[in-house]
Amino acid sequence: MALKQTAATMVAAARARIQEVETSDAIAMLSNPDVVVVDIRDVRERERTGFIPGSVHAPRGMIEFWVDPDSPYFKDVFGQPNKTYLFHCASGWRSALTVATLQDMGFEAAHLRDGFADWVAHNGPVERNEKP
Repeated sequence: MALKQTAATMVAAARARIQEVETSDAIAMLSNPDVVVVDIRDVRERERTGFIPGSVHAPRGMIEFWVDPDSPYFKDVFGQPNKTYLFHCASGWRSALTVATLQDMGFEAAHLRDGFADWVAHNGPVERNEKP
């Protein structure tokens, strides 16, 4: 079955219209208290590979509902005025699609262009949960 659009073309279209942040710039932004880093990866990915210290975990499947103040699932972290929201996933594909969707909703955000894998490759700080 041929698709009307591939995942790769959807990501390319999203990237053409959203703000992308390079890994080195994102690492520098981490100390800014007005930046909220949002990890949309699956909880198992966070457990397996660690996460950016201080990041908010917001699973990809719920993000539209969590940012919408009219949704019963709204999370206060997404209602903070004057914050810069930086979304990320593992490689930048899911976060590009997420930020494009949020932009369509009127929620301003950017994404980590090359994802958590590149963050790790650039020696960005990583936190890990200790297993009991």
